[in-house]
Amino acid sequence: MGEIEDGGADHITTDVQGQKCALVCECTAPESVSRKDNLPFLNAVLKNPVCKLYRFPTSDNKWMRIREQMSESILSFHIPKELISLQIKEDLCRNQELKELGELSPHWDNLRNNVLTHCDQMVNMYQDILTELSKETGSSFKSSSSKGEKTLEFVPINLHLQRMHVHSPHLKDALYDVITVGAPAAHFQGFKNGGLRKLLHRFETERRNTGYQFIYYSPENTAKAKEVLSNINQLQPLIETHADLLLNSASQHSPDSLKNSLKMLSEKTELFVHAFKDQLVRSALLALYTARPGGAIKKPPSPKNSAEESSSQDPPPPMRRQDSIPHHSDYNEEEWDRVWANVGKSLNCIIAMVDKLIERDGGGEGGSGSGKDGEKDPSLGDSIITHPKEDWYEQLYPLVLTLKDCMGEVVNRAKQSLTFVLLQELAYSLPQCLMLTLRRDVVFSQALAGLVCGFIIKLHTSLYDPGFLEQLHMVGLIVQYEGLLSTYSEEIGMLEDMAVGISDLKKVAFKIIEATSNDVLPVITGRREHYVVEVKLPTRMFESLPLQIKEGQLLHVYPVLFNVGINEQQTLAERFGDVSLQESINQENFELLKEYYTVFMEKMPPDYISHFQEQNDLTGLLENLHQNIQAKKRKNVEIMWLAATICRKLNGIRFTCCKSAKDRTSMSVTLEQCSILRDEHQLHKDFFIRALDCMRREGCRIENVLKNIKCRKYAFNMLQLMAFPKYYRPPEGTYGKADT
Repeated sequence: MGEIEDGGADHITTDVQGQKCALVCECTAPESVSRKDNLPFLNAVLKNPVCKLYRFPTSDNKWMRIREQMSESILSFHIPKELISLQIKEDLCRNQELKELGELSPHWDNLRNNVLTHCDQMVNMYQDILTELSKETGSSFKSSSSKGEKTLEFVPINLHLQRMHVHSPHLKDALYDVITVGAPAAHFQGFKNGGLRKLLHRFETERRNTGYQFIYYSPENTAKAKEVLSNINQLQPLIETHADLLLNSASQHSPDSLKNSLKMLSEKTELFVHAFKDQLVRSALLALYTARPGGAIKKPPSPKNSAEESSSQDPPPPMRRQDSIPHHSDYNEEEWDRVWANVGKSLNCIIAMVDKLIERDGGGEGGSGSGKDGEKDPSLGDSIITHPKEDWYEQLYPLVLTLKDCMGEVVNRAKQSLTFVLLQELAYSLPQCLMLTLRRDVVFSQALAGLVCGFIIKLHTSLYDPGFLEQLHMVGLIVQYEGLLSTYSEEIGMLEDMAVGISDLKKVAFKIIEATSNDVLPVITGRREHYVVEVKLPTRMFESLPLQIKEGQLLHVYPVLFNVGINEQQTLAERFGDVSLQESINQENFELLKEYYTVFMEKMPPDYISHFQEQNDLTGLLENLHQNIQAKKRKNVEIMWLAATICRKLNGIRFTCCKSAKDRTSMSVTLEQCSILRDEHQLHKDFFIRALDCMRREGCRIENVLKNIKCRKYAFNMLQLMAFPKYYRPPEGTYGKADT
């Protein structure tokens, strides 16, 4: 009875209706799960595993064997360090662009200098944090007791993989993974004034309604300015590279190579030109014009008398909205149109010349390219005269040089004007604006570390599942967060932070690349509005991927958060406080989940959908979830169970979070594990509670408590236990004084 797998173990026997069930704990070879799943590569990401073995009876008196495993991840520290390095580079680049804005009127110049002073201080702070994190070599765990430490605020709290591997006599072996992590929140900064959801709303409302010293741009326009600037920085060097390749092909007198180089140059240049079609660029150019010396009044007027002091002879003052900036009689809008259009015309000249060269060489069949709008300017071909005795390089070089010059002029004007847009957001409220950015970066870093860990584990677990890989590149993955925070006191601020941090994960895409060395840790590229995480796979694994993924297609994730407070603070919130935050979050994220399901059903192949619908009643589950959210029932944990079930059936990534991922999280994941054993693997109904108590008393989660607070006691008091829903209370003797 109670065989020991892969090494020595301790036995705990429990009578079950006259039978003895061997519960085998402390497995000495947890890596056998990875070996069984052919996933040894995970050892580079997961560290310090704890493993427990159990034997539970099934409903027909057979035995199932369960391997429970909990592992830390070195991504807890690796991802924050990668992210902070990128943010430092981004901020240094922004500061340099602010310095290169050129001459401004005294008012705007003073604002710029003030902004630069504060921005430089923020960069220094980020550099200090990165220096301290770099000292944590080999670290893979931040304990709950360290959640308020300044130097560790970018690091997720108590991040672990919680895995259950079931060997059932009735079904094939099954794996169930949950990432457990403390709610992404800025604990060091505190929650006296609320969390990000409230703070960002308040900041934007105040910025919209006040601040006559600056020009108001909406968050959407500010984000658009950052996007265009990023596109400029990416496309300009690419265009210059393709232009040089075109000249190289010309010097080699290779028609095929010339055609290919021209095709790439045309595609990138058209993207470049398209980036400036937005009205925001025109608006920003005019706004910057008003900020130049002589373009605007020297001192900003007060809100009371600004209208009275303005006259037809005076230059107009800076206004609050970019769409209300007045037109200046001496400002020529058509000048920008000419500068912008010259890039397209220069490209058309190059296309016409290449066509002429190839035609004279006898290789032209219908032309080699097209103009900016898909058609060549008919006058260009007639105006370009080729000289047979001159080589192709000499004839293309001046045209390429013109293209680069035109592009350089566009880049210079656009970068300055859009940087001026960014100055407005920073200038409004210093240092509040930068502190909000810091808070958002902290929360996002914690959320991203968990997401990358979950994505890599899911990828390795499902690497040889064709349906999953098809879903991955055609639809993307749902990422479901289960929150257990209350809507009372400080935890309101934590939930507000968490909601924004998880929503910000929409800005993240993944790309799978082939590992070229033993360094298999993921690499992050991008900027705050759009990050790409490059996940490395060994050649053998990489070759098994679909072609689209191997060619670098970006893979998207769809994060959703459902929160149900379960402790005594939630009891107070429901009776005397406000639960509208939780209700709003659950309703908003249900809509996101429903949107994902709609896209899933539309994009996946019909044969897959047919089989999928036979196996799963997702429509019924979604309707049930919607009804439970609308019911507004107190501590309705059915919401969490339904959301988790839908996530698993959609091949998603599961997260469970509370303040520290230690106590409430442990109650939730053990309940989820035993519920899965009961519903999916026929756990004997009389053994459900005993199995639940066994996992909580002797399983991985009590070890999690020990490593966090050096004590084998869940931090619950009697008042909390009385407030918990059914099945969320630990067994006698496993709880003690509540954690603060």
